[in-house]
Amino acid sequence: MSNTFVNPMDYAQGRNDKPFKYSFLENERMLLGMNCLQSGQQQPLHDHATQDKFYYVVSGEGWFTVGDEGRACTAGELVICPAGVPHGVENRAEALLTILTVIAPWR
Repeated sequence: MSNTFVNPMDYAQGRNDKPFKYSFLENERMLLGMNCLQSGQQQPLHDHATQDKFYYVVSGEGWFTVGDEGRACTAGELVICPAGVPHGVENRAEALLTILTVIAPWR
């Protein structure tokens, strides 16, 4: 399988014990990964003091919180989390939530 041309859905899967994570690219400049959350799973509020992050919803629906704002987002939506701002996501729906994440700088 190519490391240059990737279909993220080839990697999407759920885990019963915790959200699934997969890293496509990880270097000092950025982390490009995928998170998959089953119904009821969440990534609790957290922040990255010196790193910007975004989530891109590939499939499903999630409840995203960034700072004091929260809303449901579905496939095709982008959620931007500036450095130092608390953010998190919860899957309140039945279907698997698949999101791409980018954090930069990574190290």
